[in-house]
Amino acid sequence: MTRSLLRTAQPDARRAAPGIVAGSLSALSAVALLAASAYLITRAAEQPPILYLSLAVVGVRAFALTRAVFRYLERLASHDAAFRQLAVVRTELYRRLVRVAPAGLGRTDRGDLLARVVGDVDALQDLPLRVVQPLVVSGLTSVVAVVGVALVSPAAAAVLGGALIMALVVGCVAADRLARRSERTLAARRGALSAAVVDLVQNLDVLVAFEAVEARLGRVATLDADLRRASSRRALTAGVVAAVLSALSGAAVLVTIPVVAPAVASGGLSGPAFALVTLVPLAVFEVVGAVPTAVLAWRRVRASGQRVDSAVPSEVPDGVVDDEAVPSGSVDALEPDPAAAAGTTTPATRPALPPVTQPALRLRDVSATWPGAAGPALRGVDLDVAVGDRIVVEGPSGAGKTTLASVLARFVEHTGRYEVGGVDTATLAPATVRATVGLIEQAPYLFDESLRQNLLFARDTATDDELLAVLDRVGLGGWADARGGLDAPVGERGVLVSGGQAQRVSLARALLRGFPVLVLDEPTAGLDPETARRLVRDVLTTARDDGSTVVVVSHVEVPLELVTRRVRVEAGRLREVSVGVEAGVGVGVEAEVGVGVGVGVAASAASPAGTNAEPGLHG
Repeated sequence: MTRSLLRTAQPDARRAAPGIVAGSLSALSAVALLAASAYLITRAAEQPPILYLSLAVVGVRAFALTRAVFRYLERLASHDAAFRQLAVVRTELYRRLVRVAPAGLGRTDRGDLLARVVGDVDALQDLPLRVVQPLVVSGLTSVVAVVGVALVSPAAAAVLGGALIMALVVGCVAADRLARRSERTLAARRGALSAAVVDLVQNLDVLVAFEAVEARLGRVATLDADLRRASSRRALTAGVVAAVLSALSGAAVLVTIPVVAPAVASGGLSGPAFALVTLVPLAVFEVVGAVPTAVLAWRRVRASGQRVDSAVPSEVPDGVVDDEAVPSGSVDALEPDPAAAAGTTTPATRPALPPVTQPALRLRDVSATWPGAAGPALRGVDLDVAVGDRIVVEGPSGAGKTTLASVLARFVEHTGRYEVGGVDTATLAPATVRATVGLIEQAPYLFDESLRQNLLFARDTATDDELLAVLDRVGLGGWADARGGLDAPVGERGVLVSGGQAQRVSLARALLRGFPVLVLDEPTAGLDPETARRLVRDVLTTARDDGSTVVVVSHVEVPLELVTRRVRVEAGRLREVSVGVEAGVGVGVEAEVGVGVGVGVAASAASPAGTNAEPGLHG
């Protein structure tokens, strides 16, 4: 909720108190300085002995110094508290992001999200600095000033109190009415402009190719003009409110003069005291003028808080896995066949499935709906993936392949039962599942750092020799040498590497991390056919040599000798397509879910009949 986010943006009382105290003392010093100055000037005009002016002279000097000193301390303490609390807000925001990403951010524009997590989050620091503290300081100063004036002239205090109440009511209402529309639209227009600029910069090459740059520049100019008009309206609002307060300040002085004049004429009030109570409203209104400004700031802060909260909700949306769920279950190590891992068996003699007692992954009647979608993308899926299996998932776009990959990596919630190593994932923390099942997405992200740093975050204790070895395994050893080794830059979002090289770097990170199960979601997306086929072959060859368990979502035809099974997703349902046999013999089978299972044929000493039936798909 937005209210919870705003509470997080406000420092606690212990941290906020020094700034509020210093600000109050600075404001009271300003009022006292004007009062002492008025008294000193009018008393000096009466030409008394200098001794009678000494106290006023000292007071003027003291209040002038304390106003500046306390103002400095107030800025120092209040900004320190606000900046420290802003760090807490950013931490909370990124905790929310991690909690719902990536499935919970699918409908958020990248540029708008950038504006929200930068500009709108920065605007939240105005809550303690320009909302809470000015209100507290203004209220305290007003009360003390009215009480102080009442000690000299109750009539002047009544006028001052009434003027302050009128100023607060009129100023706040005017500020709220005038700012309601401008503050509601300003943050949204700032986000739209940021989204347009990011879209223009990131897609500049495509826009140039299609001669669409001028049109996008025109759109940016239009959004900038809209933002400028909204900002001008907000500035006009602040100016109107300031003018209203200045008018009320002058009116308070003009009303005080005839009210207090009879007391001066009767001798009940001296001339210097008359000047004091008449001019004090000028200083008090200078402090109280921050109240309508605080109302304007509150509108801005609340609008920014709502935008941040809508982009990164505090509650996990329906269909998104809660990353903060911490069940106590654990997954036993899913070790591949030691012979296969050591590479001591050959493709002709290695069994189609390693001899394990339970599948690495098991899905029973699993259905899943992508967040915000009208209907389920997966419907009643049953699937067994044995340790060492290498399965290719095929299907048309929109059939549910990416949803299946997201379910396996525990990004999207599901119904039914999904087991990892024989353990129901409902009893496991999402992080525990992801430590076992690693997902390589369609467009792997590369940081604007060196090749070394893009690998080290997978395992920060890895040595350079280990990094070079894993690059050799994915076919990037020679490429890395030609680029200058591990210090070679990859550019922002991997702009200095090709799509196939980016996928191989991502695979190297996964191998370095040591995931027992790898899920590759369209690793050949955006690659030419030849590069795509070579990449898939290299990935599956590496997996075969390691004895790893791999699920590949791909449109590219995969050599049968490198896979143990092929399945197809259509309209959210799975069906067996064929079984890959490592000896090079394939049995083409198409079995609808609930009708049959796939069969693999291979020579195996463990099977007298020379056959090995996979658990496969079950109805």
